[in-house]
Amino acid sequence: MGMPIVVDVRDESVDDAVLDRMFEWFRRVDATFSTYKDDSEISRLGRGELALEETDPDVRLVLERCEQLREETRGYFDAHAAGMLDPSGLVKGWSVDRAVEFLHQADLRNFAVSAGGDMRVSGRAVPELCWRVGIQHPRERREVAAVVEANDLAIATSGAYARGDHVVDPHTGRPPAGVLSVTVVGPELATADAYATAAFAMGPHAGPRWTARLRGYEAMTICADETVLTTARFPAA
Repeated sequence: MGMPIVVDVRDESVDDAVLDRMFEWFRRVDATFSTYKDDSEISRLGRGELALEETDPDVRLVLERCEQLREETRGYFDAHAAGMLDPSGLVKGWSVDRAVEFLHQADLRNFAVSAGGDMRVSGRAVPELCWRVGIQHPRERREVAAVVEANDLAIATSGAYARGDHVVDPHTGRPPAGVLSVTVVGPELATADAYATAAFAMGPHAGPRWTARLRGYEAMTICADETVLTTARFPAA
């Protein structure tokens, strides 16, 4: 998937076969959705070599959800934002959400799954303590901008960070000005990641106003002047 996948299971008993199945799932997602692989279904679909009805059902499911999110975010989340078909902004979180289902089906309850820095946490880190997740400061790489405490939560951040201005405003084709990062937390990583991308693309004024109206998801926006704006129930420690 072009990014590190880290799984931290805190349950006492873990069947290696469950973890093998989960990582095989990530490999299948990469083979199907990678825009860096010429023979992936997404690449072939984007070049017109494959019809949508000929693709894997998961491809159709992901693209349908991308379209729903495009409408929900007024076009600020768009799988065609870069001028080509690229649903990566949803696939990462969606694949982690599915991996979490695998772990729950195996009766594992206490774990964290991270993909490229975005993550789902479940249960507790240790019996007495919930998970504490540090949100990297967008300018000071070795500093933490906030700490989120949670038992069952998805945490996604969009911003410049190490990869540069990878998020653009689909309406202008340019990176938004005045915002450094947006972190969104909620029950599903796929949705949280898409919301974070959209809110970042909206910029420092429209983004926070939009996230304040979300149901079931909370957000933290760090502006270019390092002002920090959070929604009412953002779970910062």
